[in-house]
Amino acid sequence: MSTITVYTARKIITMNPMQESATHVAVRDGRVLSVGTLADVQAWGAFTLDERFADKVLMPGLVEGHCHLKEGSMWDWTYLGWFDRRDPQGKVWAGLRSMDAVVGRLSEVAAQMAADGVPDDEPLIAWGFDPIYFGGERMTVAHVDCASTTRPIVIGHANGHLMNVNTPMLAIAEVTRDNEVEGVVKFAEGPMAGEPTGELQEPAAMYLVLRKIGTAGLLAPMTQAGVRAFARLACTQGVTTATDLVNKLGEADCAVLENVTADDDFAVRILPAFQAFHGPYGAPQGADHVKALMTRNSDRLRYGLVKMMLDGSIQGFSARLRWPGHFNGAPNGIWVTAPAQYETDFETYHRAGLIVHTHTNGDEASEVAINAIERVLTQAPRPDHRHTLQHGQMIDAPLFQRMAALGLCANLFANHLWYWGDQHYEMTMGPDRANRLDACGSALAAGVPLAIHSDAPVTPLGPLFTAWCAVNRITPKGRVLGENEKITVAQALSAVTLGAAWTLKLDHEIGSIECGKRADFCVLEDDPFTMDPATLKDARVWGTVLSGRVFPANPG
Repeated sequence: MSTITVYTARKIITMNPMQESATHVAVRDGRVLSVGTLADVQAWGAFTLDERFADKVLMPGLVEGHCHLKEGSMWDWTYLGWFDRRDPQGKVWAGLRSMDAVVGRLSEVAAQMAADGVPDDEPLIAWGFDPIYFGGERMTVAHVDCASTTRPIVIGHANGHLMNVNTPMLAIAEVTRDNEVEGVVKFAEGPMAGEPTGELQEPAAMYLVLRKIGTAGLLAPMTQAGVRAFARLACTQGVTTATDLVNKLGEADCAVLENVTADDDFAVRILPAFQAFHGPYGAPQGADHVKALMTRNSDRLRYGLVKMMLDGSIQGFSARLRWPGHFNGAPNGIWVTAPAQYETDFETYHRAGLIVHTHTNGDEASEVAINAIERVLTQAPRPDHRHTLQHGQMIDAPLFQRMAALGLCANLFANHLWYWGDQHYEMTMGPDRANRLDACGSALAAGVPLAIHSDAPVTPLGPLFTAWCAVNRITPKGRVLGENEKITVAQALSAVTLGAAWTLKLDHEIGSIECGKRADFCVLEDDPFTMDPATLKDARVWGTVLSGRVFPANPG
């Protein structure tokens, strides 16, 4: 007979509406055996009482339904973001509040690389940049060349959909005025009219650079060190299950995932999603590939998700918006996947029995996805499919109602309310649509299963911060974007536990603390239900428990 460990806590938040709280939880074989009072759990027989959490609050392990493992390895490169940001080792990198500051940091790194004897042909890679904070000024080769005219420089935008490069990198990538790939931005006027500006939008244009340097951004090859760094960060944020929501899942990628997750000291369950766009497989081969990988699943590694992508980034002006379009008059965005191709490929993965998560940022993209999925489901009904629209930032009430009728889930990018809410209000959408940005209230009112996410490393991993965004809907300038779209603390915590688990079809295993489920806990110093909702993001995480194994966030 396996041993039973009983944990006592100041409070156990179960997220089970039929038994909302408890004081003791019994764990056996990595699963919850019983939850309730001491009398309840001791009915199972002899046990070891573990009191290390006696003064703490337990809740289900947090579930990040849309992030990327690159959050652990992006820090190998140079951070250029607007906001201060903490790396997996705990160091805080100061945000850069002007284009001059960005160029200054690039210049410092380029000079240090030269002083260290790094060959001139080795690129300087940077990430986290977003020109929308600089009053609409776009970065061009004139800026980046100030840092170096000899070493290639590649700058990934925070949204992951755009990059900027300097003149040496344009030359290496063979990007000239004659290049007609969609997304290669060119000067519209002046002495450089018709020449590439150095800005490349969306995968087809960025591939011109990536094919030459082989690394940078979310699609760079994974490393074991990077995945382990991600796990350390996840533990500090209370996350026990996380996605890697775009992954080529080649043999090298799978080897890294399988080697790392086989380690009992690895503290997070990973669900990698197959990249079903701009990849080496057609949809039939892609579906067969994912189904074959599923035979290799373990507790800490679950293959089976498919990621599709329709449009780009709202703040990068590459998203697809319905009338009246972008508030500042920018042209409509880019179809990363042509709508007709999306429908054909979606049907293939759907008929294969796989769960498809579709990136749609603009409302036109969301509507196109809903239309296509409706036609596919009419021809090929599949109960409980759990297909999910990811981001869905401009979905309105009528679209949510259609989603509910189709059984579609929504995983909304609530962090945008803080990180780009002011820019959406003033530049990309205007007041009306910004006030229904990431409309969690409307989604729940329509009966759509709801998750919310960080899209790390686009914004930092941290489901309690994401919950705070959805509860308060406040921007850095103090705007409240859509008072009636606010959700309660209970609803927000559900969206980062049971809600996210539902979209991953793991709600039978995780998302709440009840008999039979995995013993996955987020261990808190504070009770989120007694805190002022305005301070929810500041709830302190002690660590996690994954399938009964305890992981302190700060082992020392």
